[in-house]
Amino acid sequence: MAPQAKTEGIVYLVGAGPGDPELVTVRGLRLIESADVILYDNLATPSLLSHAPQGVETKYVGRKRAEHAYTQQQINEMLIDYARVGKRVVRLKGGDPYLFGRGGEEVEALADAGILFEVVPGVTSAAGVASYAGIPLTHRDFTSAATFVAGHDAGRIDWSKLGSAETLVIFMGLTTFGEISRRLIEVGRAPSTPAVAVRWGTRGDQRTVEGTLGTLPAEIRRSALRPPALIIVGEVVSLRRKLNWFEKLPLFGVSVVVTRATEQAAGLSARLRELGADVIELPTIETRAPDDWGPLDQAIAGLNTYDWLIFTSANGVRYFTQRLDAGTGDLRDLRAKICAIGPATAEALSSLHLKVDLMPEQYVAESVLAAFECQDLEGKNVLLPRAAMARDLIPVELEKRGAAIDVVAAYQTVLPDASGALAEKIFAAAEKPDWITFTSSSTVKNFAALCPSERLQGVRIASIGPVTSQTIRELGLSVDVQAREYTVGGLVQSIIEG
Repeated sequence: MAPQAKTEGIVYLVGAGPGDPELVTVRGLRLIESADVILYDNLATPSLLSHAPQGVETKYVGRKRAEHAYTQQQINEMLIDYARVGKRVVRLKGGDPYLFGRGGEEVEALADAGILFEVVPGVTSAAGVASYAGIPLTHRDFTSAATFVAGHDAGRIDWSKLGSAETLVIFMGLTTFGEISRRLIEVGRAPSTPAVAVRWGTRGDQRTVEGTLGTLPAEIRRSALRPPALIIVGEVVSLRRKLNWFEKLPLFGVSVVVTRATEQAAGLSARLRELGADVIELPTIETRAPDDWGPLDQAIAGLNTYDWLIFTSANGVRYFTQRLDAGTGDLRDLRAKICAIGPATAEALSSLHLKVDLMPEQYVAESVLAAFECQDLEGKNVLLPRAAMARDLIPVELEKRGAAIDVVAAYQTVLPDASGALAEKIFAAAEKPDWITFTSSSTVKNFAALCPSERLQGVRIASIGPVTSQTIRELGLSVDVQAREYTVGGLVQSIIEG
């Protein structure tokens, strides 16, 4: 049989949207999830990379005004080279690839080289930033036209052709807006025209400077606003006073560090972002397979001998299911009743169409023991698949009540390799975050190994529950708020109220 020819790869230019990771398109997200290689730029939010498959190659190729990781020619060549060896390449670009994103140049190079490509539109920063700043770009009472302008070279634009009544959206014009303002006024635009500059629009650290066409240059200088920023000029800007929804959210302007594992951070991060927070993900935990699958595999082989199965986390459910799938048996071997700690664990079981027989009122080990008080455990076989290092309270106490317990490691938690540098960047900065969240004792201990406790001076600490709080205090730190309900939702609510 003749060997098959190597299949050519393909390059996808994906618009990542203006900053809020929730604004990426469904098509864009699916491509990120299936990529072999991702080349991302300065304005494409890095948190989208958490959706990439394990083992994907990622490379930052951002281009700032005074700092270019690679030349445009080098980026074009990388795209071509990766595709020619059969890779699925996602070129992740801020906003929309074709609107001031040099996407046209990149696909021209791909077309000239005979490379397959697809362009996935993104929410342009003009639309996204305007919406999050409370400004409709068009409105029947004001204007039915909006013009997008690249302002980095104001001298190349004939400002007299830009209509005095329309909305102007100026990209890359923050440092040249003094000249732009002067030229617009010279060609007849009223100095009193409402104008606004928005930095990092749609993100939790969005910053807005208001003024008029005449006063905004001075306001930008006074506020020391820096790129990247978008400027909007037009009567529609006056509607911001009524329509500014984003900056009124309860956690807008509040920065929160999330220390959960990357695969678990999404839920907490999303809830915080929905409330306007600036979320900084610092994974202090990474879950991995245990050093030895033997004990878990042996327990699964005898699954039909257990009377109770206790899951203390969604991770335990996930790794247990993976090993079950790897063996010869399946869920039909399960005759045990199931106990789960917390709604996230119960939800993971529900996704397997398994109902929970027992869930404690509070989501800590002590409450599990209370929930089992009404159960006859004498002579019962119990399986507890959990993290390799965990508290022994449950097995010790249930054995006292006559149960025979097999405690097996379903997974282990380790410190992620890149977290040290990230922690240094976050907590050595002049402007520190407002909050840091801890959702388990492991997140606390691992963070303490990354960062000296004095670095948290001025940073408020939010704990998900009493066990985590105890660990925080044992390490010499103070707990500012503790969730009343020991869940992600309870943790978020404690920050709102704190």
